[in-house]
Formats: sequence, C-alpha cells, structure tokens
Amino acid sequence: MSAVNDTNFDSAVFLLSGIPGWEDVYLWISIPFCLMYVISMVGNSVILFIIKTDPSLHEPMYIFLSMLAVTDLALLIATMPTILGIYLFNSREISFSACFAQLFFIHSLSFIESSVLLLMAFDRFVAIRDPLRYASILTPPRIAKIGLVFMLRSVAQIFPLPFLLKQFQYCQANVLSHSYCLHQEVMKMACSDITVNSIYGLFTIVFTVGLDSMFIFLSYVMILKTVLSIASRAERLRALNTCVSHLCAVLVFYTSLISLAVIHRFGNSSSHLLQIFVGYVYMLFPPL
Repeated sequence: MSAVNDTNFDSAVFLLSGIPGWEDVYLWISIPFCLMYVISMVGNSVILFIIKTDPSLHEPMYIFLSMLAVTDLALLIATMPTILGIYLFNSREISFSACFAQLFFIHSLSFIESSVLLLMAFDRFVAIRDPLRYASILTPPRIAKIGLVFMLRSVAQIFPLPFLLKQFQYCQANVLSHSYCLHQEVMKMACSDITVNSIYGLFTIVFTVGLDSMFIFLSYVMILKTVLSIASRAERLRALNTCVSHLCAVLVFYTSLISLAVIHRFGNSSSHLLQIFVGYVYMLFPPL
C-alpha cells in the first residue's frame, strides 16, 4: 500500500483477518461467535436488570458488578460488529478513521475493566477485613467518585493514541492479524518512526494494568491473612467463597491481556493461530 497522505486518508483502509485457511467454514465458525455474543449480551443485561430492580442489591458489591457488566456490554458492542462481519459477510475492510475509533474504545474499556476489577478486590478486602464499617466506607457517593476518577484515568491515557497514529504514513502491508483493531498492531503498519507510540503504549500498560494487578494481588494477600486469622473453619470458607468468582474473572482477564501484549511486542516468532486464539479469549471470555 502506498504512503497515505492527508488527501486520501479517509478513503484508505486496513484489512481485518479471521482465521487464515479456514475461509470455507467461516459460516460455521460464526455460530459459536453469535452464541457467545447473544449469551454475553443477554446475561450482562439480566444482571443489570436484577440489580436495578431489587433494592436489596443496592450495595457496593453489586454496584461494582453492574459497572463490570456495563463495561463488558460496551466492549462487545465495540468489537463484535467487525468480528461477525468477517465470518458472516466476509466484510474485511475498515477505514483508518473507524479503526482508530475502534482501538480507542477497545483499549479504554479494557483499562476501565481493569480498574473495576481492582475496585471489586478492594470491596472484598473491606468487607472481610472491616465488615462493621463496610457500608460507611463504601458509600454510593464515594463509589461514584472513585469510579469516575478511574474512568477518566483510562480514557485520558488512551485519548492521545488515535491522534498519534493519524500523523503516521502507512506504507507497510495493511492486513491486520485480528478481526478488530489494536494499537500495538496498527502502529507496526506505519513506515514512520513509531518509537514514541511504542514507549507510550508500554507506559500505559505498566501504569494501568501493571499497577492494578499489583494492587489486586496485595488486596488478596491481605484478605488471605485476615481469613486465616478467623477461628471458625466454616466462616473462613464462607469468606473465601465470596472471592471465587472475582478471582476467576481476574485470572481470565489479566492472563489473556498480558499474554496478548507480550505476543505482539516480543513474540514475533509465535504462531499466528496462537495470536488469534489469545485475541479472541481476551475479547470474548471476560464478558461471557
């Protein structure tokens, strides 16, 4: 693809990819994707409906759960149209502007999800460590303020990326390896110096995902320490049971996110199918 200048930028396109070599069965592959999409959308919507309509669930743990559900719904809306477009209609083209917008929403929402998982870990820590003051510490106004701060942090960090990418000229092969746009892959398509983007992208990952995962780990160290100090075995198990679903969500989200980041930055020799598989796990399993 020839270098893209300002006059033809809006008409230039990237080509998204499904699973190379499996084009003959794309229609069959679309079935599990459609099922995952429907289950995730309906499931998260039902969670939100139940929390909204049941006054007994208007407490911190469920407020954080509703934040997670909203984030997952938004992430599905941002990614599934291009994924299903490939497997149902073989629609691979995406304009530069649409690609940059999609990667902005994907990365912003991923960072917001990381923040919500951190807040949920803090919620479990307060509930187990200081249950008598739980309601007075995590009041709805305080939760709203904390949630707003973390959301602004995530959006502010990703906001410069589309504008930085728009300044580049693109003369490399314009075929992306995923069914959606990611910053770490799009910037490699540029024939300009991408040092600033590479350093800034690494900084945002470390500052957001790195710090969030570290604080989640510390929260669970403190939770475990508190639980082990409880005399009753039944009480210890009951306390730990309230953390199981959150731990599963944390493991799925961070394992896939960190694996995908490492593969794109350092795994040039890794299997293309592995990149695709990890990419789909990263996008589809946390909402599911």
